[in-house]
Amino acid sequence: MKRLEGKTALITGAARGIGLEIAAVFAAEGALVAIADLSAGEAAAAANDIAARTGARTLGLGLDVSKEADCERAVQETAAAFGKVDILVNNAGITKDNLVLRMKEADFDSVMDVNLKGSFLMAKAAAKLMLKARAGRIINISSVVGQSGQAGQANYAASKAGLIGLTKSLAREFAPRQVLVNAVAPGFIRTRMTEGLKDEARAKISELIPLGRMGEPGEVAKAALFLAGDDSAYVTGQVLAVNGGLYM
Repeated sequence: MKRLEGKTALITGAARGIGLEIAAVFAAEGALVAIADLSAGEAAAAANDIAARTGARTLGLGLDVSKEADCERAVQETAAAFGKVDILVNNAGITKDNLVLRMKEADFDSVMDVNLKGSFLMAKAAAKLMLKARAGRIINISSVVGQSGQAGQANYAASKAGLIGLTKSLAREFAPRQVLVNAVAPGFIRTRMTEGLKDEARAKISELIPLGRMGEPGEVAKAALFLAGDDSAYVTGQVLAVNGGLYM
């Protein structure tokens, strides 16, 4: 039996990269998957692609996670299409890197709005259904940078560190209703963003990682799959690091 048979998952920022891989893995494991992204067109295209590859029922949604009304609508449309929302993956995120003395206030605010506030708003919207059903999984995609810090990424690191605190607080609040909340903290993962780095930069990054290489999106997706499935029924409030040993 597939590990997510009969489950419904809503994944934000899922038109590409890690979010897309999570959606594909969940669909292959039997889940009905709603793919949400800022671009409705890209979300629809990703949903159609995954449906064609896996045979799963999918839904593409345009979503700005920084807006509460958008978050409420995405949850409602997913529930209307699939009957419920069992799993929420808060993957949507942006970067606007700069040194602190050069960072604009607007760039700090926008990163916090998407990465941290967006996850709060989505969890709030989805929890209304999950708490009533007395079942559910919320998986927040944090980052190794949220655990270790990173020069030039004060806004991003703060948002991802805040996401860990949010995860633990939600886990405590929701546990009595059997809604489990955990985080995955990826390290350097081979995505379109890291593929844009020069070979020298990628080599230097790999030297810092004990396992000697960047991770693959599928390795993060499998960690999310564990937290979404029955094997993690006694796991909540935890941060699962997928970073090759970069931060311990």
